[in-house]
Amino acid sequence: MRAGAFLYPWDVVADPAAADRVAELGVAQATLASAYHSTRALTPRHRLHRIVTARHSAVYYPPDEARWAGRRLRPHRQSWVLGDDPFGEAAERLAAAGVEPHSWVILAHNSQVGGEHPQSTVVSATGDRYPWALCIARPEVREYAATLAAEAAVRPGAAGVELESCGWYGLDHLHAHDKIGGASLGPVGGQLMSLCFCGVCRDGYAEHGADPMELREAVVRALAPFWSGRDRPAPPVRDAEWAAVVELVGEELAAAAAGWRTAVARAFQREMVAAVRAAAPAGFRVLLHAEPDWFRLGANVGVDPADVLAHADGVVVPATGDDAARSATLGPFVPHLGPGATLAANFQVVAGMGGRPHELAADAAHAAALGATELRLYHAGLATTDDLDAVREALAKL
Repeated sequence: MRAGAFLYPWDVVADPAAADRVAELGVAQATLASAYHSTRALTPRHRLHRIVTARHSAVYYPPDEARWAGRRLRPHRQSWVLGDDPFGEAAERLAAAGVEPHSWVILAHNSQVGGEHPQSTVVSATGDRYPWALCIARPEVREYAATLAAEAAVRPGAAGVELESCGWYGLDHLHAHDKIGGASLGPVGGQLMSLCFCGVCRDGYAEHGADPMELREAVVRALAPFWSGRDRPAPPVRDAEWAAVVELVGEELAAAAAGWRTAVARAFQREMVAAVRAAAPAGFRVLLHAEPDWFRLGANVGVDPADVLAHADGVVVPATGDDAARSATLGPFVPHLGPGATLAANFQVVAGMGGRPHELAADAAHAAALGATELRLYHAGLATTDDLDAVREALAKL
């Protein structure tokens, strides 16, 4: 199976041996961040540093100022990696080592843009703004995301792109000194806290037959047990999460919310793919990080498998975990794979972050039996030497 590894530009820049280390794993491609959110990253093998702090969401190439002139929402450049074009330098080094670069673009998750433009972010039923979560229903967000998708994807040397957070983003967010675990929300409370009630979304709920204020009040009531810590709904099984939301807010209101959010997500995903295709050369692959349940939020957005595979070249799907979990995420896409479509099973291979690098050969074989066509390995820059030795051995067997 063709395998690819995720990387940041700082994993390669200023380390002449880095690209060769990646090539020696046996991967065919590197999914290299060109537009990424803020993070703090450990770099176990880089020759110059062990910690990189990306202080804000940024692009890792020189943005086209003419393209962004006059736009209210626009990306920011980074200042923590050497050079004017860290993505370009890293991509060139990887290509020279025989590893095909693909760009990795984060769309709806941007704390820097959201902090500067709170009116463009998700607003919860309780009236709280989420600066890390841009509301994809808003016209200015769609314009920003489509422009970014095209520019950050089609970089010199890139043969394709993987679009992350290409849909709804919600409450969940690894934030500095996070302290939101006091009231255990679980997946149902998380869904309720992630429904957006900005002006555009309120109008959207109304278009789908619900009084937006009635929906908002129903969500607030449904959340009350979570705040008290008493009589919280039991965590549902994976495929019953939205059913639990329906039970709490009522079928009619939930149907309106589902109808609006599904329509917005599908339109957003199609618009992003179309924007990349319009800027890309022939043969440029466009994949989405996705899960097969429409209501999923975050990095791996919920999609309709048939719909997304009708316009994108494929999907990258979480596959770490047991066989049942892997079947649940990969299986729904398989019937909709057309000729040449990609179903990439994404495995966490950093043991310290919950990965299973020593079980990769068996896990990957199971993914292939389910219908996966490729592998993704998260993350070659964060992994220890032991993790990467295990990956190398597993890929050699495959």
